[in-house]
Amino acid sequence: MITGGSGFIGRAAVRAFRTHGYPVTVVDRVRYETTDDVRVIVGDLRDAETREAAFADGVGGVVHLAALTSVLKSVELPRETYAENVEVTHELLELCREREVPRFVLASTNAVIGDVGTDTITVDLPTRPLTPYGATKAACEMLLSGYAGAYGITTCALRFTNVYGPGMSHKDSFVPRMMRAALNGEGVRVYGTGEQRRDLVHVDDVVRAIVLAYESGYTGRAIVGAGRSVSVLEMVETVRAVTGAALPVEHVPAPAGEMPAVVVDVSASAETIGYQPEVALSDGLATAWKYFAGLDRAEAP
Repeated sequence: MITGGSGFIGRAAVRAFRTHGYPVTVVDRVRYETTDDVRVIVGDLRDAETREAAFADGVGGVVHLAALTSVLKSVELPRETYAENVEVTHELLELCREREVPRFVLASTNAVIGDVGTDTITVDLPTRPLTPYGATKAACEMLLSGYAGAYGITTCALRFTNVYGPGMSHKDSFVPRMMRAALNGEGVRVYGTGEQRRDLVHVDDVVRAIVLAYESGYTGRAIVGAGRSVSVLEMVETVRAVTGAALPVEHVPAPAGEMPAVVVDVSASAETIGYQPEVALSDGLATAWKYFAGLDRAEAP
């Protein structure tokens, strides 16, 4: 069962699991349109009826991608963020316990760590989230640990960095903003100097990590990133090279809380779930550009 299966990462995850021969149930508020043999449950996971329907035909494991993921919205709507993220995760774990579902993979985030400046984030750093979003994901990770310890469920929390790639036209993160600007002959706004660094991981690497975690039998946490951080200005230069667009930059003041860097160590993930990033930034941005340019829409919904 893949929750949030109609989303950017979700659709790619459904395709990956189907390619590996798994029957898939998608649960989402938005209908998953497909001609493939995928069971679809449309509904809100906060509703017991939706959860019961999702588990009705038997479930071999859960990949839980559905969540309120906006940091800004979480600050504005902390109660709703708790309900969407923590309460739903707990209810799904309870159904796994009751129905003896053996595996549970959670989409988490390195935001559970908070701001460590320019230091490298490793999987064993203490959690010090700075927003309701990060706090709810940290709480979900603790729930997974508790259910693994008490009930023997294999639970793995995957801490994603900044995910990009085909299928994210509805997103408002920096990569799709650059792609839209390149298409329209416009420029982009860059916070501060643009020297702040981020780890961009391609969606193909992310879904490979999800399948690896699901099949590995590993209980714990794993960082899923590119393992290489680049400055915002380097991102702009790479998009210029990929698209051929001028992409002029306007520097604007950085908002409060803008982190100087996100640098992650993914080496432990190779040992725990067998994950190593494969998609180079220029190659990955080329796939995003092909998608945004409309050349690939049939294959990348």
